[in-house]
Formats: sequence, C-alpha cells, structure tokens
Amino acid sequence: MLLTHKGELIALLTAVFWTITSLAFQQATRRAGSISVNIIRLLIALVIYAVISSFTRGMFLPFDASSHQWIWMSISGLIGFVFGDYFLLKSYEFISARITMLIMSLAAPLASIISWFVLGETMETLSLIAMFITLFGIVLVITEKKQLEDEQLGKKSRKLQFSFAPKGLIFAFLGTIGQATGLVLSKYGMRDYNVFAATQIRIIAGAFGFLILVTLIKRWPRVKQAATDSVSMKFIMIGSIFGPFLGVYASLLAIKFTTIGIASTIMAIIPVLIIPPAILLYKEKVTVKEVIGAFIALGGIILFFI
Repeated sequence: MLLTHKGELIALLTAVFWTITSLAFQQATRRAGSISVNIIRLLIALVIYAVISSFTRGMFLPFDASSHQWIWMSISGLIGFVFGDYFLLKSYEFISARITMLIMSLAAPLASIISWFVLGETMETLSLIAMFITLFGIVLVITEKKQLEDEQLGKKSRKLQFSFAPKGLIFAFLGTIGQATGLVLSKYGMRDYNVFAATQIRIIAGAFGFLILVTLIKRWPRVKQAATDSVSMKFIMIGSIFGPFLGVYASLLAIKFTTIGIASTIMAIIPVLIIPPAILLYKEKVTVKEVIGAFIALGGIILFFI
C-alpha cells in the first residue's frame, strides 16, 4: 500500500524537510543576519549542485542550457533568491518562521495570478475563492482586536491590530511576492529543460547577485564573522542540506510519482506542520485562534489545487 502512494509520501517528506529548513534558518538569521545566511547557504548549495550534476549529468555546470534558459532562469534566480529570499530571511529577525511560512502559503495563489497576467494562463473562480480563504486564515492569525479607551470621551472601542511586528509581516509578504514571481519566470524560462539543471542556474544567479550586493554594501566582515561562528554555520548547514538539496530533490521526486496538484497540496501543510516544533523547541506561545487560522489557510490551499 505504501508503494502505491510513493509520491504522496515523498511530498510529505518534502514538507518535513522544508519545515526543518525554516526553523534552522530562523535560528541562523537571528544570530548572523539575513544577508550573511543567504550568501553562505547559496554558496553551499552551489557546491552541492555542482557535485551532484557532475555525477548525474556528466557536467558540473548546465552547459547544455540554451541562451533563453540561462537568461530567464537567471532573472528568476535574482528575483526569487536575491529579492524574495532576502526579505523571507529578513522577516525571521522580527517574526517566527511559523508566521513567515503561513504568509508564504500565498505564494502559489499569487503565482497563479501573476501567470494569469503575464503568461495568459486561465484563472478559475474556484482558485480566487481558495485564495481568499487562505488570506482569511492568515489575517485571522496575524491580527487581533484590542480594546482601546478614549481618554477624552471616556469611551471604549475595539480596534483591529497586528499580533506580530508589522515590519516582519511586510518583509514576509515581499518575500512571498519574490517567490511567486520567480516561480512564474522559472516556468517561462525552463520549458522542457532538465528541472535540476534549471534550478542550478537559479542558484548560480542568486549566488552572484548576493556576491555583488555584499560587495556594494561592504558586508564581507559580517559574512566572515558568520562563517567562523560554529553555531551559525551549524544551522546554515542544516538549512542548506534540508532545503536547496534534499527539499528540492524530494519535491522533484514527488511530482514524478504523483500529480503536481496532489504533491503541492501535501507540501503546503508546512504552516501546520511547523506548529509542534515551534512550541516544543522554541517555546512559542501558540493560541487556539492561530491554530484555527493555520488550518483555514491550509484548507484554502487544498481547495486551490483541487
């Protein structure tokens, strides 16, 4: 029975990998900073991909890619990794990985909307409904009604406020936009090219993008400090292995043995899957409202892929 659901099981394993990655990068970012973590993890991923590509494809770089694939996958890497992942990891400095991953669940619906405008793909009414359900679940988690008292009038009123640092929420949303845009550009640029090699091009572009950024803002001393900090490197290594390496590879295996819709739905359980370790490992206080909101958001994602 397990063999007949190989794709589904691998998709579940992928979600576990990405959950571990999120928690590891949260710790690394709060210790070393988002830019340092980003460039180090991409350089690690660059080496891993080059080694694997040498064994599996007989070349350490995707020399067989066309100019179209190099150009568009590179742009995708710059937007997805440099812009998207910069803000994604930056959000960890202000809010937890649990909340960031919940907001990131909007990436798939946003990618569909962008594809609708850019690539002319169809956008069904059910998809729009699913997106609003996901958005409702997220809003339920990140907002709360607080009772305020007007000192002059002596009246009490209830006002909707953010439950978490607004700056962190904005960064997470910007990261989500970057991920969604990068995904759409990847689809346009990849065409029928090898998925692993296409991802390698994205990582190469992302790594070079951060190399330029770190040089321009003169952040190399901070990067060096992070690279020589054993605790930071431990979390960066864990995140790099379970994310760009095992996570990406497992996700490709998942869609090989089952449909993209089923795999995507199962992999979207990260906002729920991340709750137990957030409580047990990092002692986060999770309210019933936040758990309900996470499940509502998950329901919207599932509906989106039906």
